[in-house]
Amino acid sequence: MNAKENLLRTIRHDGPQWVPNGMEAVVTISSPAVERPSRTGKDAFGVLWALEEGAQGGTYPAHGGHPVSDLRGWREQVAMPDVAALDWDQVRTRAEAVNRSGALVCGFVEMGLFERTYLLLGMEEALMAYVSEPDLMMELVSAIADYKISLIERFDEAADLDMVWYGDDWGTQNDLFLPPDTWRRILRPHTQRIYDCLKARHIIINQHSCGKIEPVFSDMIEMGADIWNPCQPCNDLAALKKRFAGRICFCGGIDSQFVLDKPGVTPGEVRAEVRKCINRMAAGGGYIAGPSHGVPYRKELIDAMNDEIAVYGRAFYH
Repeated sequence: MNAKENLLRTIRHDGPQWVPNGMEAVVTISSPAVERPSRTGKDAFGVLWALEEGAQGGTYPAHGGHPVSDLRGWREQVAMPDVAALDWDQVRTRAEAVNRSGALVCGFVEMGLFERTYLLLGMEEALMAYVSEPDLMMELVSAIADYKISLIERFDEAADLDMVWYGDDWGTQNDLFLPPDTWRRILRPHTQRIYDCLKARHIIINQHSCGKIEPVFSDMIEMGADIWNPCQPCNDLAALKKRFAGRICFCGGIDSQFVLDKPGVTPGEVRAEVRKCINRMAAGGGYIAGPSHGVPYRKELIDAMNDEIAVYGRAFYH
């Protein structure tokens, strides 16, 4: 069994031989739409981003860089990117170079419906509008979903995607950004349309959502998500695994905040955290080991994590 076959067995809860270390056997290709510039400048929607040299996390939305100043006029203020005008030849070339017998091709589609709305309006304005102007927000979210679906369709035509990493952060460390009923009323139906597009094309849905999203976790499963990353420990991961075993694959979970990025942490503590996560999450398949967030950790800690996943993760099912 090669790494691709083992990863698919893990996702399908079908007797994997080892615990995968992250998305091994996956080649990720970014969408050609610039949703987050790597330097100071505007993205494909006209949102201005800034860069603080040396800061973790890279670029961030600049103060005053949100193009929607009045939600009632969003149609005149938001220019949806022209999907047909994007450089799909480069995407096609990269996908054709992948050895499909040994790797899955994953399309990277970031800045989902919630994230894009707060980028267009600003966080405070968006949060208030979801509660005070739900109908207008529904219209805006629907239009963004139309764009995302069009993007995914063209992406799949160019790259014959096996998986899509779809990013939309729904939670803070303590709770959802939005009341669950608001999330269900406005975000769920249009996220469902995106999922339906992916399912119709037989594309694995790898839903990225940081934060504590337990209040809508069952919704995400009902909608059809195949994988959730990065499964942060602010959620009760053991309880979620026990309740939803066999219905979704968990990816991540190795504590970034209080282990990998803790001042003075030792490689031994990292190894213990890896074993704890595998013991808690890997029974029956459905667990891909990895950090609960990606930041530049010390090399000796990453080496210890990778080595422990390789050794303990390969022994776990035997």
